[in-house]
Amino acid sequence: MIQTGDALPGHEFTFVTDSGKSTADTHTLFAGKKAVIFAVPGAFTPTCSQAHLPGFVALEDEFQRKGVALFCLSVNDAFVMRAWQQQQNAEAITMLADGAGSFTQALGLAKDTGEFGGLRAQRFALLVDNGVVTQVCAEAPGQFEVSSAEAMLKLV
Repeated sequence: MIQTGDALPGHEFTFVTDSGKSTADTHTLFAGKKAVIFAVPGAFTPTCSQAHLPGFVALEDEFQRKGVALFCLSVNDAFVMRAWQQQQNAEAITMLADGAGSFTQALGLAKDTGEFGGLRAQRFALLVDNGVVTQVCAEAPGQFEVSSAEAMLKLV
C-alpha cells in the first residue's frame, strides 16, 4: 500500500468534458499542487452518491481557500465519471476515471468485490503535495469516517 512520503505512481487518465476527450498524467495533474484524492468504490452507488462526493462538493470552497485541489477517483470509465460529475454538480472536482483499476492497484488500495462489481477501489483519501503523499486515510471495510470531506478538511 502507498505510504506517506511515496510519490504517486505514474498513470495517464482520460477525461471527458463538453469539449471532448483529453488525457493528463499524474505528474501534470499534481505537479506544484496540494491536493486531496478521495476514492470511492463506484460512481452512482449509495454512500458515494449520498455522502462521500456530496461532502466534498459542499466544502469545495473551504478546500479552495486553503489552496487544495480536489480529485475523485473511481474504477469507472471516463464517461461514467463525467455523467456522475454532472449529476452531482461537482464541476469543481476533477474526476479521475481508473477504468481498468491499474492506478488503484498501483496504490495498493484495490479490492475485489467478486460478482458484485469486480475490481474496485477501497474507500480512502490521500493528501498529496507536489505529487508526494503526505497522508493516507484508508477506511476499514464498510466504514466511512477518515476519508470524508470533514475529516480531510481538518488535515489540510
